Amino acid sequence: MGKLTVQLPHTQYEVHIGEDVYDLFSSRYIGLLQSADRVGIIADKQAADLHLHTLLDALRTAGVEPMVKIVPAGEKCKSQDVYFECQSYFVKENFTRNSLLIAFGGGACGDLAGFVAATFMRGIKFVQCPTTILAHDSAVGGKTAINLPEGKNMVGSFHQPSAVLFNTKLLATLPPREIRSGMAELIKHAFISDAEWSESLLEEASFSNPTEEWLSTELLKGIQVKADIVAEDEFEHSKRKFLNFGHTFGHAVEAVYGFGGLSHGECVMIGMAYSFILSERHGKMDASFTDHFIKFARINGYSFAPVLEHSFESFLGFMEKDKKAAFGEMNFVILEKLGAPFVRKVSAGECEQVFIDLQNRIEMGERS
Repeated sequence: MGKLTVQLPHTQYEVHIGEDVYDLFSSRYIGLLQSADRVGIIADKQAADLHLHTLLDALRTAGVEPMVKIVPAGEKCKSQDVYFECQSYFVKENFTRNSLLIAFGGGACGDLAGFVAATFMRGIKFVQCPTTILAHDSAVGGKTAINLPEGKNMVGSFHQPSAVLFNTKLLATLPPREIRSGMAELIKHAFISDAEWSESLLEEASFSNPTEEWLSTELLKGIQVKADIVAEDEFEHSKRKFLNFGHTFGHAVEAVYGFGGLSHGECVMIGMAYSFILSERHGKMDASFTDHFIKFARINGYSFAPVLEHSFESFLGFMEKDKKAAFGEMNFVILEKLGAPFVRKVSAGECEQVFIDLQNRIEMGERS
């Protein structure tokens, strides 16, 4: 079992990763459970159908009988309607400020449950129990949010979990799309932190079909990258923005496709290709690396179809509404080189040039 500590100025919590992490409810976290007058679970339907019994068995062994609220899987759960359904459910079940919530599902479910916990009676404790590879990123760091039709994660808050228990045994049932989604965030952590690690992932033959043992080691490295950044910048005033590499354009792709049309990680993969072209212009990244990255993504099942199927104007409106935009310019995380990110303002005109360049690279790759 792997473990690391997220150390923040006013709190700290542990992230545990391995096959037996739920045993910790009866040992390390028995006090947390016993201090709560009620324990609730917000579980996405897909995770609940496959694995909720595993979590329930662990909690019952610890002497807890939780209330369970099932929500849609994926981005569909991060709506205003589902958010208020959850709030009403826990009010009706007599939850109080001394209650505890557990998020059980993918990254979207964790975002929703965290925001419910952050705002229910002005904030209660919660535990993240992620069930996807993607959620190794979103479960750590305290960002919680729901979507609006106008953009992703537009309503949310910072609310740190009391613990993160990442049961790797549950990853065996993930479909290929969910594996691709999570691995995109993993390689993002490498790109912003470590050139050697980045190169090794790009050469990894089992990238899109990883073994549990290899994946556990790599995920812990990814979580450590995020934990170190969050420890320095909890509220995204400086270095935490680096974690948004690939996300400004990636979020626009998600919005254009309708949240859930493509997975979050698949959209971030497209966004990173876009950001690599910006990194050629403003950093020292070579065009050959971008082309290699696009080829690598294709080999591992990622699609770049949205860039060819939609006009630049379709994406621009969402990029301009992005939380990282300001005063008519968009802020992009760019790489000076692998492992060396920085933030730069980019005009709409240059964004369009980069979009056209990316279209050309994709079309050339399809012909080769």
